[in-house]
Amino acid sequence: MNSNTCCFTGHRKLPANQVQPILLKLEHEIDHLIAIGVTDFISGGAMGFDLIAAALIVDKMKIAKNIRLIFALPCKNQAELWPTDQQKLYYDLLKEADEVQYVSEAYTPFCMKKRNQYMVEHSSYCICALLYEKSGTGQTVRYAYTKGLEVINVAT
Repeated sequence: MNSNTCCFTGHRKLPANQVQPILLKLEHEIDHLIAIGVTDFISGGAMGFDLIAAALIVDKMKIAKNIRLIFALPCKNQAELWPTDQQKLYYDLLKEADEVQYVSEAYTPFCMKKRNQYMVEHSSYCICALLYEKSGTGQTVRYAYTKGLEVINVAT
């Protein structure tokens, strides 16, 4: 566990009417964590909340030079079947990252869970957008609680 690290987990699809309030809370929580000394932010790189959070960290990196973006990715070909616009965003954000960790070379049935565990095990904080308990996000948040992370849900 790293005391200056926060990971992000959230759903790939967020209800349209909740995106703006989630973004506002997300920015507020990131600013708070930066103010108390968190410097490293880990994104799982999935569509939706993960990429939104990563893009916000890239913006923060322009102001606070000690902020680092780390991608913990499930496999090297994660984005190959994504829509073109999402692939472009993904690859643009990867170029901005300070570090990229792949938990698996290629897709496996367990690589997403392994990625989520990696993020939690390397963090002290977890900012999530959790709306549905029965989900990969829900599973990651439950794991974060068992590992003693401070969990901040920006979707409530």
